[in-house]
Amino acid sequence: MASEQPALVYDRIGQNRRDTFLLLLAFVALVAGMSIAVGIILGLPYPYAPLLIIPFLLFALFSYYSSSRVALAISQAHRVTKEEEPELFRTVENLCIGAGLPMPEVYVIEDGSPNAFATGRDPQHAAIAVTRGLLQKMDHLELEGVIAHELSHIGNYDIRLMTVVVVLVGLIALMADFMLRLTLFGAGRRGSNRDRNGGAAVLIIYAVALLAVILTPIAAQLIRFAISRQREYLADASGALLTRYPEGLARALEKISADPDPLEVANKATAHLYINDPLREHGSFLNSLFSTHPPIEERIQRLRAM
Repeated sequence: MASEQPALVYDRIGQNRRDTFLLLLAFVALVAGMSIAVGIILGLPYPYAPLLIIPFLLFALFSYYSSSRVALAISQAHRVTKEEEPELFRTVENLCIGAGLPMPEVYVIEDGSPNAFATGRDPQHAAIAVTRGLLQKMDHLELEGVIAHELSHIGNYDIRLMTVVVVLVGLIALMADFMLRLTLFGAGRRGSNRDRNGGAAVLIIYAVALLAVILTPIAAQLIRFAISRQREYLADASGALLTRYPEGLARALEKISADPDPLEVANKATAHLYINDPLREHGSFLNSLFSTHPPIEERIQRLRAM
């Protein structure tokens, strides 16, 4: 059974790469369709309407390369050195050697709630952020379990997929807002466009645009949900393989889930990055429906069954 697990991990890495490509392809198609609709609403000739996609794609490209920095900044994480956090650095270094990964940048979030996340584009451009609460409330084996989980996200290329999600959610929200402003405030100022193309055609275009405005926020949430819960199960299993001690991560998850301190810096844009959902206290039907984290009780049960 143990010999099957490495194959599962490598298969999942390949699957994550394919998932990233498919998400980007679907997203580009969605943005292209919306851009064409915006161009037509603005009265641009069809051959030029698709060109409106260019500034949005440039924004997406810029966001892809800067999103990890943005996520760290939003989380108020500050980079630390080995001299400042020697135990944390030793733990990360030792596990990186065992996992065959380059050393990521290490950040600390000055917040009393125990939690952590990894971010970046690939193992060569990765960072791990842990909260002060995690450092204070975990013993060495529990901290090691959490760090191994986050390093597994890096090694499995989950961080690339999660980074793409942050970019897509932000860009879709930006486009939805742009479309909303056009449809609500621009429709009455284009009489010449109606004269040229016919009132019925224009009404159809506006109906499609309004439908896009309604559906794009939902699409953004579904893209977040597309980050399968299996990535957390995989990172748990990979982390346990790395430390050879599943109980350490299981105990850490118990402490994290039971801790009453809210993570003040958490928000919906970055919540899916953390090892445990920091917005779990904001319970609602929709939050549960679109959650990217599996039940922590089940994760603990699986770890203890290993």
